[in-house]
Formats: sequence, structure tokens, C-alpha cells
Amino acid sequence: MAPRHREVARLHPPRAGLYSRLVTPPTDDPTAPADSALVAPHSGRLLVLTPGMGAVATTFIAGVEAVRRDLASPFGSVTQLQTIRLGRRSENRSPLIRDLVSLAPLEDLCFAGWDPIPDNAYEAACRAEVLQRPLIEALRDFLVGIAPLPAAFDRSYVKRLDGPNVKPSDSKHDLAEALRADIRDAIVAHGASRAVMIWCGSTEIFLRPAPCHASIEAFEEGLRRNDPAISPSQLYAYAALMEGIPYANGAPNLSADFPALEQLASAQRVPIAGKDFKTGQTLLKTIIAPGLKARMLGVSGWFSTNLLGNRDGEVLDDPDSFRAKEVTKSGVLDAILQPSLYPRLYAELHHRVRINYYPPRGDSKEGWDNVDLFGWLGYPMQLKLNFLCRDSILAAPLVLDLALLLDLARRAGRAGVQEWLSFFFKSPHVEPGHVAEHDLFIQHFRLKNTLRILAGEKPLTHLAEDDDSLS
Repeated sequence: MAPRHREVARLHPPRAGLYSRLVTPPTDDPTAPADSALVAPHSGRLLVLTPGMGAVATTFIAGVEAVRRDLASPFGSVTQLQTIRLGRRSENRSPLIRDLVSLAPLEDLCFAGWDPIPDNAYEAACRAEVLQRPLIEALRDFLVGIAPLPAAFDRSYVKRLDGPNVKPSDSKHDLAEALRADIRDAIVAHGASRAVMIWCGSTEIFLRPAPCHASIEAFEEGLRRNDPAISPSQLYAYAALMEGIPYANGAPNLSADFPALEQLASAQRVPIAGKDFKTGQTLLKTIIAPGLKARMLGVSGWFSTNLLGNRDGEVLDDPDSFRAKEVTKSGVLDAILQPSLYPRLYAELHHRVRINYYPPRGDSKEGWDNVDLFGWLGYPMQLKLNFLCRDSILAAPLVLDLALLLDLARRAGRAGVQEWLSFFFKSPHVEPGHVAEHDLFIQHFRLKNTLRILAGEKPLTHLAEDDDSLS
């Protein structure tokens, strides 16, 4: 174990219970890959905690229950519907991912969360207007029983959102401790054997790492003195890690992607991942841009604009919150197209991103993209994209997949930043010094190879189908 991780582990020994009875650390290195023989099988109930119980969280919760009642299908979920090839194609082995690795079945999921707006999951789903009302009514008996806990919320970080369901506190340290108590109480109340936390709350204002983020000691001192650089989402991440619970950040907030919480995650042997769910316009960019690059087609301009009318759109109408989203959306093309390697094709790329709050659209987002490209001999072409989608419908299966895969990673003894989950995020959280991969297809390949390894299978290379030395 690195000296820094030893010191954090001394200050914060891993919490007993939950996963500690299931997982034996494979090595003294907290970030080392797990041995498949040490992946503990699923047992008991898995509690999914969602800071934020708005459109995304309620669409996820209602969707899981609809699937459990055979009222709908889990379309969009990699863990539920996708197969995974094992060995050579000629072996014809392609089980479902959920049959290959020991994921928690949907029947064993339970839910809890926090929100400054006190609406229960039924009321919140009705207000969000993502799902059709007959489906919501069919699930009413289940949804009304899920009410949000009082939130650790500060309007100075989300200026266009407010609500009365907020924890009173004199310090951020007290708020973090209250969240830890909420986690413990929720696990007991639901009879869960373990939990995961997925941030489904609104986008906070753009923050840069500050001195309080440099180490866990500095962060905890910042909690005690109410450092303004510590946002509510960081309180949730800290509380989860201190309780030994995996954490994923579904928004562009500075939440767990800084040294203090990275150190804590490694010392606590807890997996973390993020950030900002890859949905809508950015999803299409990570599909299309790799294809243009593969064909060596140049791109001189890519203009993206969005119409969005839900709570997220209202929050992003604030320039400080939009700045956080803009950073995660704008960095994708440079990472994929690599203008430093292909200056003649991409060095002059003009990339612009806009989000327009337009209340009549609700959750039905419309994304417009204009791509100016050029091909053989420099002749110009254009690509026009018009994506009419629902952000929460695209995000909900990501919440499910991340909850199940982070729980799997925890039972496998994996700790710290889980780069193999980059597939699900606009701005993948990577280890210091690593370069984030944005190409959806490379991300997908890495995701599946990691699952093969966790299942005790060989990763695929596609170098040869018939050469035993390469298989």
C-alpha cells in the first residue's frame, strides 16, 4: 500500500460490516484488479441511495418496479439486456451479462434518497411528467411509500432550486455526520445487506479544486470551518465513502474527483466513478465522432444547442451551473479527435455548446447539431442531427447499471476510481496522470473485458480467431 493510503487508512479504518464480511482484499494495493475467485456472490438486499429524487431518480425507481411487475422492459440497460461474447466466435458462447457475473437481481433492490422538495416518489414522478400517467398510477402503491429524507442542501450552489425539506445544521461537518446516520438508518430500515449511492441531483455551480480538496485532513478541516469550496454533493460523497459505500456522480459537479476523496476511497477500499451521465447529445457525439475520425474525415465546426424544460433545464439556466455542464460536454471532441495528432483534420475545429431553458418541452429535450466536415481534396460536407429524446429515459438505465456494477466492483475488492465504468459518463473520472477515454466503442470494449476478467474468463483482443498463441 502506498504511504499516503496507509496514513488515510490509519485515520479512517474501513467500516466493519456490510462488505467487510464478503470481501477479502486480493493484495495490499487497494487499486489492484481483483481475482475472480474472490468476487463474493450477491446475497441479501441492495439499497440504492439517490441524492436527488426528481425526474431521473423517480424514472429509475418506477422503471425498476415496472419491470419487476412485468409492466415494461428494461430497454437501455446494458446489465439487463446485453450479451457478452466469451472465447472465439466459433465457440458460440454469448451469455447475458447478468448471467455471467453475480449481479444483484432487480427483485433484491430497494430505494431511498434525499431531496429538498418533500414530494414522495409518486408525486415527484407525476410532477416530472416523464412517464405516462397510467404507468405511474399502476405503481402508485409502491411509489407513495418512498419519501425523500431531508436534504443537505444550500441554494448558493444550485441557485434556481429551493425547497423546505432541508436539514438544519450549523456546520458542514454536522451535515456530513447526519448523512452518515441517514445511510445507516436506511440500511437497517430496508433490511439491506449493503448499499450504493448514485448522485441524481441537480447540477451545482462550477467549482475548481481548492486547498481543502488536497488531502482528507484538509477536507475534514474544511468541513469543520464550513469551507465554501465544499458543496453539498461532496458531503454526500464523503458520507458514502466513510460508510464504505460505492459512489457514482451523475452530474458535472466537483463531487469526488479530487485527491482527498480519491485517497479516502482507496483507503476505505470503496469504488467510485463519475461524472455526468452520458445521455442525449453527448452520447451521439461519442458515437459519431469516432466514426468520422476512423475514416479520416476532417471537422471544421460542430455547433450544438439544446431545448430543455425540466428542472435540470431550469437549474442550467443559471450561468454558474451551466458552466459546470459546458465543461463536461465540450471536452469530448478534443479527446476523441486528437487534434494534436491530426492537426490538418481537427486543429481548427470550432466547437460550441448551448443549452436553452424552454419550459413547454418539459423533459422532452431536443438537441440540434450542425457538423461542418470535409473529405477528399478538402471538399466540404455537412451533417445535421436532430435528436428528440427524454433525458430521464436515457439516464434511468444508467443509474441501474452503475448501481449493479459498482456493487459488483465492491464485492470484487476493487477500490478507488473505476475507469472501466467510463462508458456511462460524459467526463470520465480517471486516476491522476491518466488520460480520459471518450470514444464510446473503446469504453465499451474495456467495460466488457473487465467483466470477462471478473468472471474468470480471458479478455478478448480480436487479434486472431484461429491462432491459439493469440487467443
